[in-house]
Amino acid sequence: MNRNPISHPSSEALALEKSYRLNDIVKQREKTLSRLNLKSGEKVLDLGCGVGFLAHKMAKIVGESGLVICLDQNKEMIEHTKKRCKNMKQTSFYICNAYDLPCEDNSLDAVSCTQVLLYVENISLVISEIKRVLKAGGRIIIVETDWRGVVISNSNNSLTKKIFSAWDKTVANPNLPVHLSPILKKNGFSKILVEAIPILNTEYNPNNFSHDIMKWITKNAQDSGTISKNERTLWINELEKHEKEGSYFFCVNRFLFSAFI
Repeated sequence: MNRNPISHPSSEALALEKSYRLNDIVKQREKTLSRLNLKSGEKVLDLGCGVGFLAHKMAKIVGESGLVICLDQNKEMIEHTKKRCKNMKQTSFYICNAYDLPCEDNSLDAVSCTQVLLYVENISLVISEIKRVLKAGGRIIIVETDWRGVVISNSNNSLTKKIFSAWDKTVANPNLPVHLSPILKKNGFSKILVEAIPILNTEYNPNNFSHDIMKWITKNAQDSGTISKNERTLWINELEKHEKEGSYFFCVNRFLFSAFI
């Protein structure tokens, strides 16, 4: 079993800081908060908190009478979250994985889990652990991406397929959204609602999500030997060409799952 379930496309917290400030991700975060529907005094776990943007928002909502547990396996992420939540007494921080949560049984009102489960080999085990810590009537929010459905303006279909196939291999569950509802049902969750959160960019520039993520994805394909440096350059150059011509197009869906115990 992989005991390293919490990860990120980039290990550098500063890269995530930049990414999480983009309008596309801000909208996703606001949608997540809306679906969580937190109340003052509630206790919530942010599983895979990253650099703490969501945790900080949640801490403001639950107030000092509540609690936000920030958990990530990456120490650098936790350090950034601590700084972001400085002087917020309603926050606590843990460096650990998702298989053994530092929470008592039936102690939490909600759990959020964003872009974490695709890295987990035994998802059912993590979901059952989340169920353990939730109170009766507690809810879970999960956000995941399926990169197999990406649409992008690049005419080299063969190279595009290689690039995204290599990206699939970096995670344990690249096609997770298709399978997540049955896993939740099997572990006792109900009232499951699934919503698509499209990330749509018609410009290729640093202000949009796809700009840096395409660099990460193509670098992964090059580093794994799936494509050459020259092929990577050619593929990126075509994206830049479409930007200059006003014909750039990128879309991928993230999926927000909400469910109750």
